[in-house]
Amino acid sequence: MTEGWGTGQGQVSRVEWFAHRYTNLTRNVESFVRGKPDVVATALVCLLAEGHLLIDDVPGVGKTSLAKAISQSIDGAMQRIQFTPDLLPSDVTGVQVYDPASREFVFHPGAVFANIVLGDEINRASPKTQSALLEVMAERQVTVDSVPYAVPRPFIVVATQNPVDHGGTYDLPEAQLDRFMCRTSMGYPDHDAEIEILSDGTRGHSTAALKPVMDTDDMLQMIKVAGEVHLSRAVLGYVVTVTAATRTLPEVRLGVSPRGSLALAQAAQAHAATRGRPFVTADDVKTMAPAVLAHRILLRPEAELAGHTAEELLATLLASVPVPTQRPGT
Repeated sequence: MTEGWGTGQGQVSRVEWFAHRYTNLTRNVESFVRGKPDVVATALVCLLAEGHLLIDDVPGVGKTSLAKAISQSIDGAMQRIQFTPDLLPSDVTGVQVYDPASREFVFHPGAVFANIVLGDEINRASPKTQSALLEVMAERQVTVDSVPYAVPRPFIVVATQNPVDHGGTYDLPEAQLDRFMCRTSMGYPDHDAEIEILSDGTRGHSTAALKPVMDTDDMLQMIKVAGEVHLSRAVLGYVVTVTAATRTLPEVRLGVSPRGSLALAQAAQAHAATRGRPFVTADDVKTMAPAVLAHRILLRPEAELAGHTAEELLATLLASVPVPTQRPGT
């Protein structure tokens, strides 16, 4: 499905190819996920930067539908894991099983051996099972009995979670939250969008009816194009200034790590590519900063009691940090 690729086209043409594929992907997902263009855009930019996505919201607003619509739109291997309190780490990663015929242990892959892994209600599993994802999300491999096993590429985890004040949920540890490039929320649909949702549901429409609009080769090419989008030193400096500023806010007990800085730069590259540009601007950084950085900022208890939120502090910070004056394409 990558016809026309590799024919000596310049970087601008490659980004235009990316933007065309992105438009097709967006339309396909939005044909089922109604009235949420900004949420869909954030989710797809995250995936096209080969990042992992966390969808955090109350039950029943379409978190799983968004994740499944994205999965159905890509013709690759998909696995769904329904996280429950009795789920074991070996169910996620795989296990060595003794084979009497060969008289040796044989590795049986777990559910993470897929291109897209849908982790539904991830915070309903125990912390031990949640931690089974730490290695594979960071390094794209699983180690079982000291033997590493690589997962296929592209490898993307799309996880959903319910708010932590709901019964039967466990907080995701900071280390695992940091593995997710972006976090987004669905929110309730508006009036017209909810009518469309009811219409689809009463007619039996489901994500299973969505047809793929690309294969994994397309996705890998798009990831490659996004990684080639130019980041000037001035824009890189802007990214670092923003993330470093989160570490000095008096309301914050844990600011954004260098992994978060890298995630913001990569997300900004993918966002620029979706706009058909071969270079990143400060606006790309500002657009992606809330989804990439807010879940990495942990507030002090007294700041939370005072009503502060990470999103509010980040918005104030972005408004105060000077944007680079250097031309973005240089």
